[in-house]
Amino acid sequence: MLKKIILPEAKSDEIHNKLTSKDILLQKLKMKFRGKVIDVTCLNNFSRVITTISKLTKVCVLRLTPTNLFFVLSGKVTNGGVSMWCELPQANFFDEYQMEGVSAEDNDICLEVTPENFSRALKTVQNAKAVKIKLTKKHCPCLTIVAELLTLSSFSRVVTHDVPVDVIPRRLWHEFKEPSMPDFDVSIYLPPLKTMKNVVDRMKNLSNFLVIEANLNGEMNLKIETDLVSVTTHFKDLGNPPWGDYASQGSTLSQNRDSETMAEARVDIKKLQQFLMGQQVNPSKAMCNIVHERVLHLILLHDDMTLQYFIPAVV
Repeated sequence: MLKKIILPEAKSDEIHNKLTSKDILLQKLKMKFRGKVIDVTCLNNFSRVITTISKLTKVCVLRLTPTNLFFVLSGKVTNGGVSMWCELPQANFFDEYQMEGVSAEDNDICLEVTPENFSRALKTVQNAKAVKIKLTKKHCPCLTIVAELLTLSSFSRVVTHDVPVDVIPRRLWHEFKEPSMPDFDVSIYLPPLKTMKNVVDRMKNLSNFLVIEANLNGEMNLKIETDLVSVTTHFKDLGNPPWGDYASQGSTLSQNRDSETMAEARVDIKKLQQFLMGQQVNPSKAMCNIVHERVLHLILLHDDMTLQYFIPAVV
């Protein structure tokens, strides 16, 4: 469920530097996680989500709770970093799901993971009869994936993958809370992502930066401007999302804004292209919020998951 989003503050580049062996040892002794996926469709959907995340970031935090899995990237906005929040209700993917957090009061588990390693392991077991994912203690903390594969004979073959992870100490958990909705100037539905990707791919050859602008009349423009060329692609009748109580109470700027007035964000075109290239989840709705000259907030909604992605504006 979407909440109000706050632009994340600058974070440390390396979580590893903040971890102590005592933190990790104490938490490793307490935490338990075990999930089992039997339905092939659920397994493939889960694999696609992880693959999408792997296209967006090399490293992120996986936060496990009794009801949800969250993949979180807290970038340095002041340095032009992106941020991500992906929410997956565990019941949409797992047939069995058990976890014990650090304590009864803090029943969460926070792990630093490399999505590419996770994705690669899942791709090798997509046709498995059943897949178990559990937190284990080996040479280092791991997410161990155990898959029962079908064979031509009556016997099954078991394949095991260990994906190394780092345990995030509880004192750093505040950095990986759900963000809040920004006081956006304009919110608009996106055009088909494939169409948008094709436009951005062409524009990338002409400039390193792209301006995305939209208004409350369902109009969006993608444009680049250099000393040599000016190119604009126009989209109309996209529609503007109804934000319910938030739209009527929180975003007074949008209420009082002229419907024809554009809000814009100039962003690094590679970051936008990375977002568009990685999508494999086929969202039911895709939208973006623009905080004028500050941030582009992209949202993908799917029956099984929600993905939010923040790209800071550049001068």
